[in-house]
Amino acid sequence: MAAGSGLGLRALALAVLLLPVLPRGPPGAAERRCFCQISVAKSKLPKAFRKTLFAKYRFLVTGHLDDCTCDVETIDAFNNYKLFPRLNELLGSDYFRYYKVNLQKPCPFWNDNSHCGIRDCAVKPCPSDKVPDGIRSASYKYSEEANNLAEECEEAKRLGAVDGSLSEETQQAVLQWTRHDDSSDSFCEADDIYSPDAEYVDLLLNPERYTGYKGPDAWKIWNSIYEENCFKPQNVKRPLASGRGDDGGQTFYKWLKGVCVEKRAFYKLISGLHASINIHLSARYLLQDTWSEKKWGPNVTEFQQRFDEVITRGEGPRRLKNLYFLYLIELRALSKVLPFFERPGFQLYTGNKSHDAEMKNQLLEILHLAKSFPLHFDENSLFAGNKKEAAKLKEEFKLHFKNISKIMDCVGCFKCRLWGKLQTQGLGTALKILFSEKLIENIPESGPSYGFQLTRQEIVALFNAFGRISTSVRELENFRNMLRNMR
Repeated sequence: MAAGSGLGLRALALAVLLLPVLPRGPPGAAERRCFCQISVAKSKLPKAFRKTLFAKYRFLVTGHLDDCTCDVETIDAFNNYKLFPRLNELLGSDYFRYYKVNLQKPCPFWNDNSHCGIRDCAVKPCPSDKVPDGIRSASYKYSEEANNLAEECEEAKRLGAVDGSLSEETQQAVLQWTRHDDSSDSFCEADDIYSPDAEYVDLLLNPERYTGYKGPDAWKIWNSIYEENCFKPQNVKRPLASGRGDDGGQTFYKWLKGVCVEKRAFYKLISGLHASINIHLSARYLLQDTWSEKKWGPNVTEFQQRFDEVITRGEGPRRLKNLYFLYLIELRALSKVLPFFERPGFQLYTGNKSHDAEMKNQLLEILHLAKSFPLHFDENSLFAGNKKEAAKLKEEFKLHFKNISKIMDCVGCFKCRLWGKLQTQGLGTALKILFSEKLIENIPESGPSYGFQLTRQEIVALFNAFGRISTSVRELENFRNMLRNMR
């Protein structure tokens, strides 16, 4: 077979993998827990094409994620035509476009201060006078209750003042207690936004796209994430990893299938995040770089290198399915956190009262839409066994994810570091929401929410991180159309 013919078949195969699918019908008992089923309706394909494709590439379209009723067609239709347009508009607003981040933190795991010298890796910080006053000078003022509570605390402090002198040792201890309390329900290592090194970044002026950051440095980051933080034994080699052996990943997937659902879900989340990042790099690739202009756009060849069934030796389809799994996790978190944002006193505070009210209404529309999704992930299947063992596993889950958030400070490309930190914080916030269900249910309609809180940083990260996943699902449709036109 000619090389061009082989490439064409791979393109056709990948196009079929990305075709919308149809629901399989009522689920059995085992399908009601948490994962996705993916199937392809043969009637969607031209007969001649179907005959060739299924003879040679049948294995491309039969994979599934375990035990759930959700399907790709439902997710695609819901995201691409309902949710994505609204979410994309919201993320362009002042409240969500400015993110405060410390890109100067040293890597805590290895001595490597090398930074990417490619100009497209650079991040342009936002001048302070360009950030809305309400965000810059009072980022904590995101609700009326928070403001009232602060005033009450100041009054109590004045009227009930006591000798507050503490030894330096005691002050440090109190600081550590506070940090522990603040992080006890957190899944990620958050930046100190009051550090002099923390700067506001305009996310619209620093988009996630291909920067040229690759090779050993980038591989080291992902290898550390997968090998040291995904619960995997050292003797089990990842597919396509160096020295993986010749079993085509069979040992790895046999191990993955045998572990508990929580550890399997953890791997799928990280793999889905990795897939989403690769989709963005392929969709916003540097196609032309001359002295007069730069041109960014979709690179089908790059997309195929990362997701084609044949080129990736079966890994591409699994990566895409994990992306859909990640989408369901974050979508579920948005549906669960609605009561927190519905409170009358909550504001998306920027200082522009009418605009803030408009953005809150838009935010609530998105959250109600998320809640209406018919095939939600069921988080109750996680950490549901023996209480003592479940608590221990949940703590391990948190620690592993916190480690991954710390690894983001080792990324040599500043733009990649920015989006890596934001997306891990966003996913960590989604997990925090999912496992705070009782606290969220008990939030009072008025007055401060002492049991459950989200900082502005967490809110901005949560919605922008889901925006990245939503965009990835939308980009898959674009690549699907391009691959279809290559036939």
